[in-house]
Amino acid sequence: MVKRFRILLTAAAVLLGIVHSGAEVRDTRPAIYSPTFKTLQTKVNGNDQLPPVITMGSDDVLTVGFDELASDRRYMRYELLHCNALWAVDGLLPSEYVDGFNEGYVEDYRFSEATLVQYVHYEIVIPDPALKIKLSGNYLLRVYDENDPDETLLQVRFSVVEPTMSATAEVTSRTDIDYNNSHQQLTVGVDAKGTAVNNMMNDLIVVVEQNGRQDNRVALTNPTRIAGSVAWWEHVPLLIFDGGNEYRRMETISTNYPGMRVAEISFADPFYHFTLQTDQPRAGLDYVYDSTQKGRFRIREYNSDDSDVEAEYALTHFSLEMPERNDVDIFIDGDLTLRRFSPESLMVFNRATGLYEATLLLKQGAYNYQ
Repeated sequence: MVKRFRILLTAAAVLLGIVHSGAEVRDTRPAIYSPTFKTLQTKVNGNDQLPPVITMGSDDVLTVGFDELASDRRYMRYELLHCNALWAVDGLLPSEYVDGFNEGYVEDYRFSEATLVQYVHYEIVIPDPALKIKLSGNYLLRVYDENDPDETLLQVRFSVVEPTMSATAEVTSRTDIDYNNSHQQLTVGVDAKGTAVNNMMNDLIVVVEQNGRQDNRVALTNPTRIAGSVAWWEHVPLLIFDGGNEYRRMETISTNYPGMRVAEISFADPFYHFTLQTDQPRAGLDYVYDSTQKGRFRIREYNSDDSDVEAEYALTHFSLEMPERNDVDIFIDGDLTLRRFSPESLMVFNRATGLYEATLLLKQGAYNYQ
């Protein structure tokens, strides 16, 4: 069991919204559907460590960046789909949430420079003068080829907020399950004073995510109590989360010398290969604090002033020393795999080495994963 436990107020993000019904059901998680596209990332005001959230009417700028492994530019467009608090497309007409045609052009592109793997780096900036957002809420940005508008190449989420409510979140290791042991429990309060919420028992929804994870996200309605204009969720079993340990880190910022947790660098045409140090299971060990980025990553080539187009793509080899298990699957999780449990992020047990192994084609940088 974890003997030392550090409580982080930033460990869980609280998102607020009004419940909508009758929404279309579809997969609206961030995704890349074409294998030639890589490194889908969002930045807010140039910061790659912030969640993709901008404030309505402010000077905030959201940048969506991605690469295609290609030598020529592709002509692409994008559209915005308005989603409800649970990220289901809510069926609003485009004219209700954007001013003008719901069609943006992906025109900001640059070719990679001095890299063995050729790619084209694209960026989309929100707000777009030609596609103005006029309604707050959750949005899915869908990118498609001009010649095949029905086929999604990739998609990413972002939120446009209006700070009309205030939220309070308190986290403690003294939970309803154990005491200063291996869990953290949240108490959440939402003040709806001055808003159009009429029925606080049914019209509010609170979505809680732990460090951006999708696998244990919780959505709550029906607060446990209401005090004046404040709705409270207290002693709710769904708001008890496993404490766990910090994210693991690795850096592939140089092809000349091994960075953090890189055991070996090699080259086999056409790729560089980064073999990481073998990871060990940490369940049951003492908690060890590490200042991580909670699953996010930063593209970086140590000798470059423009890593977006000068960082190399390399095959990165992960391994985990753990006895084979037939009752579970083991995945690499974090923004590097878009938080999706997929064949690409699945680790496979290699009986010859006695290790779980996986290989990802990643752009040089500093990565968090678990």
